[in-house]
Amino acid sequence: KMPALALGTWKAATGLVGDAVKEALKLGYRHIDCADIYDNEEEVGKALRECFDDGVLKREDLFLTSKLWCSNYAPELVRPALEKQLKRLNVEYLDLYLMHWPVVKTPEGGFLSLEELPLSKTFEAMKECMDAGLVKNIGVSNFTTKKIRDIIDETGITPAVNQVERHPYLQQPELLEFCEKNGVHMTAYSPLGSGDPEILEDKTIGEIAKKHDASPAQVLLSWAMTMGSVAAKSTNPDRLAQNLAAADITLDEDDLEKIKEMDKHQRYLDGAFWVKEGSPYTMENLWDGE
Repeated sequence: KMPALALGTWKAATGLVGDAVKEALKLGYRHIDCADIYDNEEEVGKALRECFDDGVLKREDLFLTSKLWCSNYAPELVRPALEKQLKRLNVEYLDLYLMHWPVVKTPEGGFLSLEELPLSKTFEAMKECMDAGLVKNIGVSNFTTKKIRDIIDETGITPAVNQVERHPYLQQPELLEFCEKNGVHMTAYSPLGSGDPEILEDKTIGEIAKKHDASPAQVLLSWAMTMGSVAAKSTNPDRLAQNLAAADITLDEDDLEKIKEMDKHQRYLDGAFWVKEGSPYTMENLWDGE
């Protein structure tokens, strides 16, 4: 079973991420969220190895997620990419392996359209890695309802997880409902709004925090956990402990109703960096109007 709170390692500075992983595991975190593109898996792996060796936890007590980068989506590149990641992370298997974005790049840095290389082909290659025991579950990230439906229709395999940006300003109720109906677990990233203090300073969140004698960040994490699971980054030991304590906060119907009213479909990570000269990707075909 996937623990509801993961330590996220995106934008975690080199030199700090290893200590954060060690501190988190000592505090009781049991889920670490990584990715090839974060460029810090080696440091994470070193920290994991130390924790395993020091008896902080056993490998089977840890839920480890990582993501396949878009330039390794050609089916023949999937397993070699995964094997490199396993080596960096110092483990023999991942608990969850995700396609990072519904975008295909070539190893040389160019783009391929989804007609040229359907996402389902990559997903099938990931399933082969699962059959080989290199990963226990496979899923996707930043996928729309339409793209998940296509994967299910074309491969007959349901992604275990869809990891997406999710917070009170971007609640994605239709996507959540679709995922719940189809047995796809939803994980939220950027639960505090991706470095923008706006949500943390929202009056509604402030009032709910006061009521529960909690911090605004804890309210946001607690909300994300009531809807699925969440990956939250921190390299600060106090904040790591506070984030973990968010699991003990129970928001009531009144709180949830107030948060529901905050939705304004505001994406902080809208994927605009994929839309450029020579790219077949547009904001329309990336998000399918969702």
